[in-house]
Amino acid sequence: MKVNLAGYNLDSTVIEELKKSSPERADVTPETLSAAYARISRDPRPIDELRKAARQEVEKARKSNEMIIFKMGHHSVAEHAVFNFDVIGVSRLAIEAIEHFRLCSFTEKSQRYITLGDDYVMPDEIKSSVFAKEFRAMIKAQNDFYQKAYEKLKEHVFKKNSDLAKNEKNFSLLDGWAKEDARYITSLATQGQLGLTINARNLELMVRRFASNPYSEVRQIGQEIFNLAKAVAPSIILFTAANDYDSKTYAELAKFRKLQPKEGAQKELVSLEDYTKDADNILVASLLHTISKASFTDCRKAASKMTVAKKKDIVKTACKYMEFYDANLREFEYPNLTYDIIMSASCFAQMKRHRTATITVQDYDPSLGVTIPQAIREVKFDKEFREILCRTEDLYYEMEPKLGIFAQYILTNAHRRRVLLGVNARELYHISRFREDEHAQWDIREVTAEMSKLAKKVMPLTMMLISGKDRYPEIYKKVYGVPPKLTPPK
Repeated sequence: MKVNLAGYNLDSTVIEELKKSSPERADVTPETLSAAYARISRDPRPIDELRKAARQEVEKARKSNEMIIFKMGHHSVAEHAVFNFDVIGVSRLAIEAIEHFRLCSFTEKSQRYITLGDDYVMPDEIKSSVFAKEFRAMIKAQNDFYQKAYEKLKEHVFKKNSDLAKNEKNFSLLDGWAKEDARYITSLATQGQLGLTINARNLELMVRRFASNPYSEVRQIGQEIFNLAKAVAPSIILFTAANDYDSKTYAELAKFRKLQPKEGAQKELVSLEDYTKDADNILVASLLHTISKASFTDCRKAASKMTVAKKKDIVKTACKYMEFYDANLREFEYPNLTYDIIMSASCFAQMKRHRTATITVQDYDPSLGVTIPQAIREVKFDKEFREILCRTEDLYYEMEPKLGIFAQYILTNAHRRRVLLGVNARELYHISRFREDEHAQWDIREVTAEMSKLAKKVMPLTMMLISGKDRYPEIYKKVYGVPPKLTPPK
């Protein structure tokens, strides 16, 4: 056996410094890795020799990439080239577009831990409109209230949690609670930043989708990313132009809106719309299928004839050695649930990061109401909070007929949208572990708790151990009679 470290991420500044101290070379590009790995299926030489050949003949490697990836259709080869980008000074709305892509990694500036300033994006669509002055004034009013509310909330949080406040180590935690509630008044135009890690295949998809995006800010982000990547690796990012599929499909689907029946407002913020009807039997049958040589049809028949106690014993065995950090067995992916959720922008900012789930959204809609933190009420700031929200919505309704979706920039973290979320049982466990935990932000914690509650009603055996990681030892002990070996760190 031989295992080589073929490469790893380097800070671009380090790369430039190394290039300055070395003779000029053309092989400082991830294209050589893509080209070398592409040759594995047809070239008998060891991989390290293929990498050496690619580094020695970069232009040949680039031509090889173009042939294999684009003419032969083996796009997965581009996944071996990985890029890191600093994305700075973009709006919350634009960040939603970036983080829509599943197979990428993001680490985002948190509005829960960082005190916000007055930085916001002035989109071209609004800058060139008659609403520019009103937009700036409304953002200022929102940000001024944020600063005022933060100071008041900070005082309130420290006083309310006086026991925690006795220990200086908890100051950051308590301060974060004040910030996370104050931010509900800040707009979707508020600037953020993130670190983005993405392979070339997904980068090409992102650039192409962004080229068709209606928001000029998003199109600019896509162009900047493309320009930087193309300068380093021109042979693996080619199909980047806007196209009708990305730019016209949803716009043309919109004509069917008038065919939809008008219904009363959804009473519950979280509604379970669909689920695998025989979920517990499906799970048990899937487990039997893995450990037997029977067909799934036979396994399903066997599961349907079992007593509840027997099925429970099988599910308990499947989870017996699972610690709070473990994912459920893959068989838990067969039962599925679909939720229709009305959630705040603040909540969605967190939920969207669970990219294994299927998430589609409607535009932000003031008619769905707003989410007001309880702490805002406790410090008697709710009246002023609502007044600013009313002024925000008045401006939104002035802007929307002329600017359409671009009016969303003025809406706040408190405003809501409708989200359709499809998730398998395994992913719901993961969401619950993180978002129902006592350390999770209260808004998404409440939403996730309701999702878990509804899931347990329709698939009780499958959801036997679902909980936030803080409650995992308690739930585990109820099921097994003994605590798990490990407990979540405090």
